[in-house]
Amino acid sequence: MVHMRDVWVNWFEGEENGYNVCDFFEWRSDDRIEVLDQVVVVRVSPPLFDYIENQMSDLPEDLLQDVYQKSYLRKNMSRIQLDYAFVASDGERIIAVDTMGYKTPIRKSRLTPRQEQLVYELLQNESDICYDLQGHEPKKEHHILSPDPKEMKGLTRKERQLKQLLYMALDQLFTSGNEAEIRYWLTEWEPDRYDEIQGMDHHQAWETLYRDVRQGWSEHHYHFCESLIKGQAFFEKLWELEHGESVK
Repeated sequence: MVHMRDVWVNWFEGEENGYNVCDFFEWRSDDRIEVLDQVVVVRVSPPLFDYIENQMSDLPEDLLQDVYQKSYLRKNMSRIQLDYAFVASDGERIIAVDTMGYKTPIRKSRLTPRQEQLVYELLQNESDICYDLQGHEPKKEHHILSPDPKEMKGLTRKERQLKQLLYMALDQLFTSGNEAEIRYWLTEWEPDRYDEIQGMDHHQAWETLYRDVRQGWSEHHYHFCESLIKGQAFFEKLWELEHGESVK
């Protein structure tokens, strides 16, 4: 098992989908970058890498035992030992993990390009470690609050965040909105279908709206999201945090 020194990490906390663990080119100046003074590096199988990257479930016990207290965070002039932190790679992809003392991958990060290259070099002659995934493979289910990666493919970090905000607002609309409200918002989305929409029931209108907004991201999505969240303080705050200005 090999180690690396001085590894920059930009932790994304509580993310169960790998597309929200941003690559280095999407890191922002106001992100909080930390440095791992030392971190253990493990080569894992592609199924285990998928599990680590796209789940928030318990990691295999033998993996946790292998990395236990072998990594350190540098903070000011201190060196803080981390219980379960490591960099994992399947030979093609790389991710850093810190469980924050638990058994699940609470925090995840990508690495800088230079450090990714170093990982590949360090693991060039290393074999996959066959950690037992038995009992650790729950089927991944995507839904409106945990979208399928296909719906986020090709989007920028800002677009992904705004699309997930749109989904949150749509989920609330489905939960608390009545039939007339859902038809209203579907008409806002597709005004040319006004007559057809008036004949739709709650289920038909919702399924049509949800199906249509799932495709990509556009200026139309942007303005629809802005309109849908207007007057809802929590959603407006999330918009401001991502967009840098208030809802118009």
